[in-house]
Amino acid sequence: MTRKSVSGHIRDTDSRDLKFQALADELRRGILAGTWAVGAKLPTEAQLAAETGLSLTTVRRAFDELVQAEVVVRRQGAGSFVADRQPVRRRSRFTVGVLLPDTQLYYPRVLQGIEETLSAQDVGLQLATYNYQPEREDSSIEFLVESGVDGLILVPTLGGIADPQQRVRELTSLNVPVVLLERSLMDLGSGDRTEHVCSDHQGGAYDAVTHLVGLGHPSVALLTRAQTPTEPAIVAGYERAAADVGFAPLILAALKEEWEDGAAEGLLAQLLAAGATAALVFGDREATLLEAAARRGGVRVPEDLALVSYDDELADLAEVPLTAVAPAKHRMGRMAAEILLRRLVEGDDCPIHQVRLRPRLVVRESCGAKRLSVQHEQE
Repeated sequence: MTRKSVSGHIRDTDSRDLKFQALADELRRGILAGTWAVGAKLPTEAQLAAETGLSLTTVRRAFDELVQAEVVVRRQGAGSFVADRQPVRRRSRFTVGVLLPDTQLYYPRVLQGIEETLSAQDVGLQLATYNYQPEREDSSIEFLVESGVDGLILVPTLGGIADPQQRVRELTSLNVPVVLLERSLMDLGSGDRTEHVCSDHQGGAYDAVTHLVGLGHPSVALLTRAQTPTEPAIVAGYERAAADVGFAPLILAALKEEWEDGAAEGLLAQLLAAGATAALVFGDREATLLEAAARRGGVRVPEDLALVSYDDELADLAEVPLTAVAPAKHRMGRMAAEILLRRLVEGDDCPIHQVRLRPRLVVRESCGAKRLSVQHEQE
């Protein structure tokens, strides 16, 4: 790859891609391919901006990502250079590749669990992300494999595609062991032979609903962010709880963009019109938006409407701190790394691990349980 090919690649990049991410990926592949050797000086940000037609801010963000990944180092007054990766290679028995949708909100704690486990075993880590853009997954996985990783922990796109089974076959046919994280072929039951560590989102939703019913609410609504990988399991757990408890399900859904554009008011009106006094909301941002809409409408939380959020990333920061279903993110990362390392050491002698971790319920003010507890103590 030459500097000219970097320019050509960026101009041809699908407009849906994040431009800075596409540039960072192309530079990373060039470094891996030897276009720039260890210690070599990279083109300046101004040069790349002129060659690619991208803004200086976009180019700078691409360099920032490479610096954060320790692929590139900046030297004050001298420029940007390819980092020396050899010391990591020499001290690591294995190197593990990790593919995440992103490193925001849900996944930092997962990644921390992976990093801590690998570091304790003197194992190197190579990270790639695809920003929830399925079209970027293959190139990200290719980068990890070509960088010489011994095994992969993957969070791929399996929902909303034509043939999830075929996609899993492609991933598990790579020439290194693969552990899926927060993804599995759940509908196959015993036919699923993937090695995976997942949250039991069905169980988490079930526990949230039965918690609210136990507080005296005869029925519970579900408000959800549509078209996300986690939504189907949450809906399934909610519907199972409704059937077991004996109330008619009420499911209200909106896309992420619709939530951001003010859907909370309309959803709240539907909720109240149905006579609901409690709701499970996926996820924290949506629950916070619903809580704000309730405040503006004169609906008190939890007195008039009890809420439980799903994710527990931002739940404690809400105006009325949200009771939340909290997946075991850190533990999940640790277990995925432990399973992959065991596979690398034991090979085919290692049994297939299929782990589901049931989230815990963190009780705060929004469900009313704490107030009931205080009342009972006073009585």
